[in-house]
Amino acid sequence: MTKITVGLLFGGKSGEHEVSLQSAASILSAIDRAKYRVIPIGITKEGRWRADPGFLEGEFTRILQQGAPVLLPAEPNLSGQLIQLDASGSRRGKRTSVDVVFPVLHGPFGEDGTIQGLLELSDIPYVGAGVLGSAVAMDKDVMKRLFQQAGLPTAPFLAFQWDHWRNRARELEQEVAVKLGYPCFVKPANLGSSIGISKAEGAEDLSKALALAGEFDEKVIVETALDAREIECSVLGNTDPQASLPGEIIPRTGFYDYQAKYLDDSAELVVPALLRPEQVENIQDLALRSFQTLECRGLARVDFFLERTTEEIYVNEINTIPGFTSISMYPKLWQVSGLPYSELIDRLIQLALERHRRGQSRRNEGG
Repeated sequence: MTKITVGLLFGGKSGEHEVSLQSAASILSAIDRAKYRVIPIGITKEGRWRADPGFLEGEFTRILQQGAPVLLPAEPNLSGQLIQLDASGSRRGKRTSVDVVFPVLHGPFGEDGTIQGLLELSDIPYVGAGVLGSAVAMDKDVMKRLFQQAGLPTAPFLAFQWDHWRNRARELEQEVAVKLGYPCFVKPANLGSSIGISKAEGAEDLSKALALAGEFDEKVIVETALDAREIECSVLGNTDPQASLPGEIIPRTGFYDYQAKYLDDSAELVVPALLRPEQVENIQDLALRSFQTLECRGLARVDFFLERTTEEIYVNEINTIPGFTSISMYPKLWQVSGLPYSELIDRLIQLALERHRRGQSRRNEGG
């Protein structure tokens, strides 16, 4: 059997660079080597592309530091070809072909439609949402407004440009107090993995929280802090997606922050979540509706709040390239739903190839 060559795209320029390396390492350890040949392709924090087809197992940092410079041309006639460059940036002529790209680039410049646009121009199949779904899911403000338009329940929020805060601080501070109240959460609008997020108990905390969020994005979002359980649900598929059993995150600190997600494994993950059957069904339905509202493809993890007193369910956000580390919820939820990690990776790759074939078929019919 001829192996399918997978370009495992990792690293990137966002604040989630290190998380991406962990996700790539987990995928590499679980992918079926009898079926797939893997070429890790790293993007440095400066945005430079590196690859090493003869890499040593798991040495992703070495690839970023010592791998050969490569170019992925945005030309369909060179579809899937990585072209090696010399020190001056000229093409050496040495080429490596990939059949499909598996991006694990979390955050901006990877999960926001930018890489997806390049792969579309290059006519390369790739895992995950397309340009539109990736872009709108990355911007929490746009995402929530689309959810509201689709009738999906979302908690109260405000969003504004960082420059507006600097120029109209007192006015916006009053708006937050009246419309949201305290405590509230402040986040960069375009980032994930809980980077730049903090909880504001009052106006003084709000200024500090906004300053932190403004370090990561020019737009910030402020959300009501609900007394709620944190529920997550994984979605898999293209136009006819499926939802996993939901899981629950129980933070041991104030909230599920970056350290709890990726560094100390301090949060408790309850998989599956202890929910009534009708709650499970409701969450799965909302997860699928969220996925389809944003026109996502391949995979996504949808995060919810289940308010403790009213038991109201709110869609919080959707992640189109969720974490794939050993402690990440996305694969854990599919594992408990009957789809092992290795088979999940295989399914995602096959979904990418299937979507690409359908796209080519439509173009051929149109021509």
